Amino acid sequence: MKVFFYVQHLLGIGHLKRAATLARALAEDGFEVTLASGGPQVPGIDLQNVRLVQLPPASAADMTFKVLVDEKGVAVDDAWKARRREALLEAWRAAAADVLLIELFPFGRRQMRFELLPLIEAARASPRRPRRPLIVSSVRDLIGAGQGDPRRQDGMLEAAERFFDRILVHGDPKVAGFERSFRHAARLVPKLHDTGYVVSNLKTEKGDAGKDEVLVSAGGGAVGQRLLETAIRARPQTSLRDRTWRVLAGVNARAADLEALQKLAGGGAFVERSRQDFTLRLRNCVLSVSQAGYNTVMETLSARARAVVVPFAGGGETEQALRARLLAERGLLEVVEESALRPASLAAAIERAARRPRPAAGAVDLDGAAASARLLRAWLQ
Repeated sequence: MKVFFYVQHLLGIGHLKRAATLARALAEDGFEVTLASGGPQVPGIDLQNVRLVQLPPASAADMTFKVLVDEKGVAVDDAWKARRREALLEAWRAAAADVLLIELFPFGRRQMRFELLPLIEAARASPRRPRRPLIVSSVRDLIGAGQGDPRRQDGMLEAAERFFDRILVHGDPKVAGFERSFRHAARLVPKLHDTGYVVSNLKTEKGDAGKDEVLVSAGGGAVGQRLLETAIRARPQTSLRDRTWRVLAGVNARAADLEALQKLAGGGAFVERSRQDFTLRLRNCVLSVSQAGYNTVMETLSARARAVVVPFAGGGETEQALRARLLAERGLLEVVEESALRPASLAAAIERAARRPRPAAGAVDLDGAAASARLLRAWLQ
């Protein structure tokens, strides 16, 4: 059974990282997986047993996500879109897939309709037997921009009803049901299927790397500089100041920002761009301070790490803040809102988190990757 999986990351790397985790789980379950990535290449993404198709890369020009730029930072034009659309359709035809899996759309990625609508039409017209390919949306538990825009949500509903056979919702309804951010969720109940949260399997990693360190991270690093600087300044105000502090700027952090962090830290913390053993260090750390991206938060819960998170709120995004608040209400982490981020407020949250017990195993459903594979297999059979 063959799956063609489309993903587009525009600012950070979270969408690609989650898609890669899901793609690996599908491959481990016996699917032949083609992952078509439309964002910039990201080093270190594990795609074992997954075929990667790298499309001409596009990114968002800024946090408004309104303007697409190419790998040189130039705004894309109609000719670029035509070349990219044809590259995507050619990859789809070559894959001869039984499933078209699209990450986020129609609950996001409106910018990519120029290629996604033709891709969906190509799948619907595929002369496959005994039936055409299954068309499935892969979406987080909470949608981001558009939560407060009724007309935009109406458009999402129309596209979901018209184009998609099934919708995989990667979350735990005990924490956040899809209706928390999408007002038409009840209309889609026959198509909606909760999977649990998608997270990499951490059980295979062994060792003491990062034992009792304070681990500070900002995901891909595109928008985390202020958090990292604040954490370094908060360090002397905490009871953990004598522990080793490790600050990870992220693969997308600018060289100048990395240098500024190293200068600010002096000899008080180790500042690095990234580490391949991040999840192992997360499991071994005494406490994690991070942004509140979906992947980082789920890896933190899987590692059962004490944590302070600072949700990203730029560009009108509300998804991280809502999920973080719901998890904090369950006693699983501490939250500092971006608007309140100061060394003193972060230090106070670190003190509260340090006094907490580690999150209990099984506090939330983290089996989303394997569950998604099981669902796709059942639908195909």
